[in-house]
Amino acid sequence: ILKNQLLTDHGHNPLMKKVFDVYLCFLQKNQSETALKNVFSALRALIYKFPSTFYEGRADMCSALCYEILKYCNSKLSSIRNEASQLLYFLMRNNFDYTGKKSFVRTHLQVIISVSQLIADVVGIGGTRFQQSLSIINNCANNDRMIKHTTFPSDVKDLTKRIRTVLMATAQMKEHENDPEMLVDLQYSLAKSYASTPELRKTWLDSMARIHVKVGDLSEAAMCYVHVAALVAEYLTRKGMILKPYFNVFKYIF
Repeated sequence: ILKNQLLTDHGHNPLMKKVFDVYLCFLQKNQSETALKNVFSALRALIYKFPSTFYEGRADMCSALCYEILKYCNSKLSSIRNEASQLLYFLMRNNFDYTGKKSFVRTHLQVIISVSQLIADVVGIGGTRFQQSLSIINNCANNDRMIKHTTFPSDVKDLTKRIRTVLMATAQMKEHENDPEMLVDLQYSLAKSYASTPELRKTWLDSMARIHVKVGDLSEAAMCYVHVAALVAEYLTRKGMILKPYFNVFKYIF
């Protein structure tokens, strides 16, 4: 009976939310190495038993989980990085199986969004430790015999490559933060790579705005938020939720 209650509305119900929030709390609070490994193991079981919670309907739980796991992919402890990398791989692999071995678009998108958020939120993200975790994920895909003859290994490689591109661009921006022209070119290049995915572009603009606020560059932060407003307006117009004349206010921003 309890399992059926947890599966109501594809796992998007108050009971499942409370259960998931308990797991999330364990990830967000400082834990011992042993406790964390047990939490990772329990999460693996939750993902396996209730896949629709993470791969159907709203993406909020999948998004929150990706964000927290990726933080542990940057852990100082190699054992925790290894466990976190394998858990993230399991989340992607299970997503691939859930779609009948067609794709893992949901997890792919949420991982990229989470990385873009972490760039602004976590100091040192993208360093050697994080790069090692990306390599572990790639190795898991390459050594998984069950999906050897599918698109999954190449899709995982594409994902880690995109993450590295974002991290490299961010590092270059920091390097050229006192060179406005170079900085603008780098920002434009990265934003352009997100052009086909509004969710990613919005996330990156939000992250850039937070970075600008941190350094006191409020005018640049404001411009980022104006672009976000334009993206949302375009999306709502396409959905027929606002009238086109109102969107005309924003169309010259792009």
